[in-house]
Amino acid sequence: MEKTTDLVIGSSLGSELSQEEAGVLADLMSHRDVVDGEYLIDEGATDDTLHVLLSGKLEVVKHTGAGETASLAVLRPGALVGEMSFIDGAVHTVGLRALCDCRVLSLRRKDFEGIIKQHPHLVYKVMRAVTRSAHRIVHQMNHEFIELSNYIFKQHGRY
Repeated sequence: MEKTTDLVIGSSLGSELSQEEAGVLADLMSHRDVVDGEYLIDEGATDDTLHVLLSGKLEVVKHTGAGETASLAVLRPGALVGEMSFIDGAVHTVGLRALCDCRVLSLRRKDFEGIIKQHPHLVYKVMRAVTRSAHRIVHQMNHEFIELSNYIFKQHGRY
């Protein structure tokens, strides 16, 4: 099995980190296995944990009523999950369900905040990675909104 430091460096969370910085971050992180069908994050729950998907696939699901869920996206290895609740502690508006056995690295906000004074540049780099992830999500949502709008209103001759 790879060292946690190497897993951090190989992830989107550690793309800007030096070996030493990745080691500091790796010491704060824990591994978690999520079995097929298990929820990593429950819609409506609160927590303060950022996860990096190392292997497997996670389905982003939203409850639609009467016990039904809608699939919004499928996340693949390298994805960051739980970013917004990690930052602001807000309730999760979607759930994340394993589509197969998955492995994640997890970082609790309390542990991360404990290194702010000693490693401010590391914290800055990690927050940049979190911001890039959130930006990608917003970009994808905007793209899908435009595609849906074009379809509904039959604009731009595409549909």
